[in-house]
Amino acid sequence: MPSPEAIRRSYAACRRVVRQAGSNFPAAFLLLSGAKHRAMDALYAFMRHSDDLVDDPDPAGPPAEALGRWRAAVEQALAADLSVPNSSVPSPIEAAILPALADTVRQFRIPPEHLLAVLDGVAMDLSQRRYATFEQLQTYCQRVASAAGLACIHVWGFSGPEALGPARSAGIALQLTNILRDLKEDALQDRVYLPLEDLEQCGYSIDQLCRGAVTPAFCRLIEMESARAEQFYRDGHRLLGWLAPSGQRIFGMITATYHALLEEIRRKPGEVFVRRIRLGWPKKLTIAARWMWARGIKDQG
Repeated sequence: MPSPEAIRRSYAACRRVVRQAGSNFPAAFLLLSGAKHRAMDALYAFMRHSDDLVDDPDPAGPPAEALGRWRAAVEQALAADLSVPNSSVPSPIEAAILPALADTVRQFRIPPEHLLAVLDGVAMDLSQRRYATFEQLQTYCQRVASAAGLACIHVWGFSGPEALGPARSAGIALQLTNILRDLKEDALQDRVYLPLEDLEQCGYSIDQLCRGAVTPAFCRLIEMESARAEQFYRDGHRLLGWLAPSGQRIFGMITATYHALLEEIRRKPGEVFVRRIRLGWPKKLTIAARWMWARGIKDQG
C-alpha cells in the first residue's frame, strides 16, 4: 500500500495531466471540492493516458504491447491487497497515476470492471477501424464512454440502480458527439466510426468522407446521427434525478456543453471538415453559470 505522501504526490501528478489536457471536461471538475475533485483528476488522468497509448503511441514499442502492460499494471494496482504477482513494470507516468487511481477506486467503491471496460474499448481502436452497424458502434461507445460515466457517478454520488441505465445513455450521447466532431481527424487516421449501413442508406461513401465532401447526402448523414444522439441525450437526462446535488451540477455542465457542440455541428455540418468545433466563451460562461448555481433537481426517473 503506498504511503499517504506517495498518494498525495500521485494526485498532484494527475492534476497536472488534467491541466495539460485542454479538454472540455476538467472545467466542470471545479464544481466539486476536496476528495471528489481529486478523484475526478485521477479518473481523467487514467482515461487520458489510456487514450494516448493508442492515439499518440510511444515509438519505443507497439501500442498493443504498451496497452497490455498498462492493463496489467492497473489490475495489479487495483488488486494490491490480493497479493497478485506483479508482471508489469509501469512507465514513469503510469507509476505516478496508479496510487491515486487505486485510492480513488477504494475510497468511492468504484467497480474495477468499469475501468477495465474502458481499456477494452481503447483496445478496439487498435483492431477495428470500421463498424458495420450501429449495434457494433454502440458496444464501443459503452466501453469507452458509458463505462467511464459509470465510474464517475460513484464519485459524484447516486441513489439506486435506476441511475445506471441513464448513465449508459449519457455516455453514448457524449461519444457520438465526439465522433461527429472528430470526423476529419479520424478519417486522416483511416478510422470511420459512423456505421457503414448509415453511410449506405444516405448515399455517402467512405471516399467522400476522407475527402471531406460536403454534399446533400453528407448533410442527411449528419442529421441522422445527430437525431440518434439527441435521443440518447434525452434518455441520459433522467440521470439528474438520481444524482447527489454536486453530481447534478457537474453532469449538467458536461452534458450541456457537449449538447451545445452537437447543436453547432447540426447547424453547420460542413464545418467539421474545416475546423475543430468549439464553443465560444459567452456560451461556455452561460452554461457554467447556469449549472454552478443550480439547486437540487427533483427525481426525474
